[in-house]
Amino acid sequence: MRPDALTAPLPASLTGEVLPQEGVGLSIVVPVYRGATTIGTLVAALSALRPVGGIEIVLVNDGSPDNSAEVCRDLAAKATVPLTYVEHARNFGEHNAVMSGLRVARGRYVITMDDDLQNPPEEVLKLYDHARLGNWDVVYTRYAIKEHEGWRNLGSRFANGVADLLLDKPRGLYLSSFRCMSALVVREVARYAGPYPYIDGLIMQVTQRIESIEVRHLKRVEGRSNYTLRRLVRLWLNLATNFSLLPVRLATFAGLAMGFLGIVASFFVMAEAMTGETPSGWASTMTVTLLLSAVQFLILGVLGEYVGRAFLSANGTPQGVVRDVVRARPADEEDGR
Repeated sequence: MRPDALTAPLPASLTGEVLPQEGVGLSIVVPVYRGATTIGTLVAALSALRPVGGIEIVLVNDGSPDNSAEVCRDLAAKATVPLTYVEHARNFGEHNAVMSGLRVARGRYVITMDDDLQNPPEEVLKLYDHARLGNWDVVYTRYAIKEHEGWRNLGSRFANGVADLLLDKPRGLYLSSFRCMSALVVREVARYAGPYPYIDGLIMQVTQRIESIEVRHLKRVEGRSNYTLRRLVRLWLNLATNFSLLPVRLATFAGLAMGFLGIVASFFVMAEAMTGETPSGWASTMTVTLLLSAVQFLILGVLGEYVGRAFLSANGTPQGVVRDVVRARPADEEDGR
C-alpha cells in the first residue's frame, strides 16, 4: 500500500470541472462530519463488498471538529480497496461535501450515503444492482420504518412535501441521501458551481429516469444526528430559492389576495357608513394594517433571499474549499496498471 498525498490544488473541486471516469464499477461517496467513531466500521464493511466492476470509496471530511481527519487518513493508509480522502478547509454543509466527492469519483455508478451506519452497507449491492441491471439513471431508497428521531421524520416529510410542489419529480418519491446515480447524472450534477447546491434538485434537472427501492434503516449506534432545525431550514431554503420560482409567484398571489380582501372590506365600510352607523374604528384598522404589513414583509423577505443568493453567487462565494486530497490504491491495483 502506498497512499499518495496530493497537496496540489484540485481544479475539479474549485472550478466545477468533472474528472474523467476510469472504469471503476461503483464509487461510494461518504460525507464525514463527527464520524470518527463510525467511519472505520463503515469503511471496513464497504471494503468487504465485491460489486461488479470493482469498488472505490470516497471520504469527504467536511470540516469535522472531532478527529475524523486523523481517522480518515489512517483508513487511507490501511485501505484494501481504492480510497480517496478529500478534506474541506471548513464546514460547508452535507450537499457541498457530496459535490466535492462526486467530482473525484471514478465509478460508472456512484452511491452516496451517510457515515452514521443507519444505512446497512450490505444494502449497497442491492441498490447498485438495481440501478445497473435496470439501466436507471438514479435510484433512491425508501424505508418501511425510519429510525430517525420523531422531529426529524416530521421535517423530512415536510421537505418531501415541499419538493413535490417545487421540483419536477415523480409524485411521492422519497428523496433519500442514500441514492445511486449513473456517471451521466454525476457528470451533469457536478458541473454546478453555485454556493448553495441541492443534489436532488440538480438531479431532477438532469433526468426523469428515476426509480425507488425499499431498504432497511437501522437505529443510530453512536452519537446524535448532525441535522438541527437550523440545518433543515437551510436545506428548505436551498430547495425553494435555487430551483423554483414558486415562492415569488406565491408572494404575487398573496398580494393579489390581500388587494381583493381590501376591496371587499372597503365595500363593507361604505355600506356601514351609508346606514348612518359609525364605521368600525381603531381595532379593525390596526388589524388590517398589521396583516398587510406582515404580507409585505414576507414578500420582501422572499425577494431579498433571491437577490442575496444571486449576489453571493456572482461574488464568487465558494461551494467548497479543498485543503487536501489523499488517493490510496492497493498494491495489486498499482502493479496491474
